[in-house]
Amino acid sequence: MFELRKLPYEADAFGDFLSAETFSFHHGKHHQTYVNNLNNLIKDTEFAGKDLVYIIKNSNGGIFNNAAQVYNHDFYFDCIKPKTCSGCGCSLDDSFKAAVEKDFGSMENLKEEFIKGATTLFGSGWFWLVYNTQNQKLELVATSNAATPITEDKIPLLVVDVWEHAYYVDHRNARPAYLDKFYAHINWEFVSKAYEWAIKEGMNSVSFYANELHPVK
Repeated sequence: MFELRKLPYEADAFGDFLSAETFSFHHGKHHQTYVNNLNNLIKDTEFAGKDLVYIIKNSNGGIFNNAAQVYNHDFYFDCIKPKTCSGCGCSLDDSFKAAVEKDFGSMENLKEEFIKGATTLFGSGWFWLVYNTQNQKLELVATSNAATPITEDKIPLLVVDVWEHAYYVDHRNARPAYLDKFYAHINWEFVSKAYEWAIKEGMNSVSFYANELHPVK
């Protein structure tokens, strides 16, 4: 049985970026529902007792949608932190910064392209910075609904949730305002660590992350 992960911070710690009410709905209702649905859907199936990444990479339909949304939300909640970061990239590992400069020119260019891509993604979905295991480059990827880059062997490093339930309570339909504040609250230490493990372990790093939060029982 999968369980709802705990938040790595207090729900009221984000000031005017995200309110405790948002976390109550986003984490306490939406994320919890995906966990509950996944448990119900895999009961007495071939996926019972399998780890989360295995389910995502081998399922479709409702099972995939709920499993992927559990993972996507887990990762999103680790990509943000209460303390704001001035400029583009606090607590950056040198190797990650060098990779960004190689593939995007600068941290400032990454920010510009990330916010532009997340703003223009139509409808509900996610916007990601990933490490492509095929060409060993950093890339920006947009996914709709529950889709996740790990199905294409691209390793998530950073993600923003652009489903309206992620920001509507605090920012109504002003996605750009939400994204601007999101970027100031990125947990760059987590992003840098995800890159470090991606280089060391490839796709195994994705399973390691998910299994730490959801050990198979």
